[in-house]
Amino acid sequence: MEMFGDPAQWLPFTFAGLMGVSILVYVVLDGFDLGVGVLFPFATDGEKDMMVASIGPFWDANETWLVLAIGLLLVAFPTAHGTILTALYLPVAIMLIGLILRGVAFEFRVKAPTPHKATWNWLFFIGSLMTSLSQGFMLGKYVMGLESTLGTWAFAMITAVFLTVAYSMIGACWLILKTEEQLQFKAVTWAKGGIWGLVLGLGAVSLATPLVSPRIFDKWFAVPEIFILAPLPILSGIMVLLLWRSLRRLPNPTDAGAKSPFAYAIALFILAFGGLAYSFYPYVVPEKLTIYEAASAPESLMIILVGAIVVIPMIGGYTALAYWVFKGKAAELRYD
Repeated sequence: MEMFGDPAQWLPFTFAGLMGVSILVYVVLDGFDLGVGVLFPFATDGEKDMMVASIGPFWDANETWLVLAIGLLLVAFPTAHGTILTALYLPVAIMLIGLILRGVAFEFRVKAPTPHKATWNWLFFIGSLMTSLSQGFMLGKYVMGLESTLGTWAFAMITAVFLTVAYSMIGACWLILKTEEQLQFKAVTWAKGGIWGLVLGLGAVSLATPLVSPRIFDKWFAVPEIFILAPLPILSGIMVLLLWRSLRRLPNPTDAGAKSPFAYAIALFILAFGGLAYSFYPYVVPEKLTIYEAASAPESLMIILVGAIVVIPMIGGYTALAYWVFKGKAAELRYD
């Protein structure tokens, strides 16, 4: 209870929670539309048009959550912001280039003359792939404590591949929800093939995380901590089984259960994020800087909190509104 009476304690905790939620929402929402872009080479030209139409009303708003997360890191934990982005300068630069390519290609592929459309389709795929791989690389480096050794770089590259495949899997689950007929059939096949990336990614991060430090190892395997963490891997295993079961029932003439794969995929991402948050708390820079050490002055955080209370519900509100207005199956995306 003392923690919630001292602003120097509860304010950093609050902002760490807000930043964590922003990152999680971004990974889920932009994860599926990045995954749709990664799947582009496996689709026909007509299917690519429908894939873009399925994410058209959402992709730009999805990226707002990344801006929010980085903004919260900067204003609430400026020391950690400098340390993390310095260590991840190269993958962050690659991610930004990828996001720019995606944004430009998204608009130009529709408006460009037909002979140039294929070029913009490839650039949309390349931008999606660059962004996904760079985010996976950053995750791997963060899990390994932002160290730069041969081993940490190898682990980060492996994580980059696994996260990209996981994004393609949740992207395929989104397409199952939003499309019909042949494209939906293909999306079911893509989702089945992408489960391995999600499972291996979860396994790799889960095996590596407790080896990063004795503190995290104790949080995983000491008693009674092991019983606190136990529900996460158990629930993750159940979600994987339910996801596979739901995919085996699709497609079907009534479209029954089309929402289930996407829901189970979201649950898996939430469980994975929960495990990481549990492992690294209270550190914002692994084993080097806690949220309390890195936080801005309580007076500054209080002012920022007032702004966050106004801004975050607005972002959440228009995000929810977009998904409500454009619910149901995707329709042709037109600019005329």
